[in-house]
Amino acid sequence: MELDCEGCAGCCVDWRPLDPAAAGSDRTGPRPPLDDVYALAPLTRDEVARFVGDGLGDALAPRLFEPAERDEAVTVDGTDLAAVDGRPVFVVGLRKPPKPVAPIGTEEPRWLGACAFLDPATLQCRIHDTDRYPRTCSTYPGHNLELGAETECERVEAAGGGDRLLDDAPPEDLPAPAFGPQALGATVFAYPDPDALAGVVARLRDGEATADDRARFAGAAVGSRPGSLSVARDRMTEARISAREADSWVGNAIREWTERAGEDGGPVALDRGARDRLVREVEDDAGAPGTSGWDGE
Repeated sequence: MELDCEGCAGCCVDWRPLDPAAAGSDRTGPRPPLDDVYALAPLTRDEVARFVGDGLGDALAPRLFEPAERDEAVTVDGTDLAAVDGRPVFVVGLRKPPKPVAPIGTEEPRWLGACAFLDPATLQCRIHDTDRYPRTCSTYPGHNLELGAETECERVEAAGGGDRLLDDAPPEDLPAPAFGPQALGATVFAYPDPDALAGVVARLRDGEATADDRARFAGAAVGSRPGSLSVARDRMTEARISAREADSWVGNAIREWTERAGEDGGPVALDRGARDRLVREVEDDAGAPGTSGWDGE
């Protein structure tokens, strides 16, 4: 597919504060997510395992769902959750802390939720073209086009971002979508111990999840077996411990950005040069992989 991503990052940033009418919403569809994180990209079980194994478990975030009308449900912390066989279903994606970014052609950096691996200065992915780059990201927006659904590229165009979707034909080698009958245990997981989620669900719902809360879902995803509800307990426990103990540049940068952030969508009280120096201090100097920049340098 041919896209114009330079200066965009519309699919990596929560740009709803910039243009609520043009931006989409993750709170539509038959199963609204429990959280309000924008455009969370679901990871496969193997991708979750790779992040955890590489010491990047602190980059991961779970997502649970409210049930659709005819879904099975289980209630935890007073919240009805979509479930399979009494087990809450969830996906795992990448965390989106507030970062000082100026996406989709804007000039003034603002505090907007952005992917943990997005370089705020170059608006490029720090893990693009590596084996950590998620399948969902590499195939976007192919599945949208295949289903006739609006893409983030088109939303950005509607907001005045120029021509972003340059090729509207979906790739012929698209993998199976993240949601579907084949997804159980592969991209959609079922937490095996709903009683153990008391307190956890309330914190996820309120945006106050702890490292241990996030780690337990990463562990359950790694322990899952594709096509089934079974979970390898030893593998789940090992992955949970690794994810909980992760202390990578990603987790440290998330803490730093969260402490520094102003109001959601508010302007960053720094000129662009000072903002770029801050990005180098918080991310690059802490060990973040670099990006080439759009000029190829």
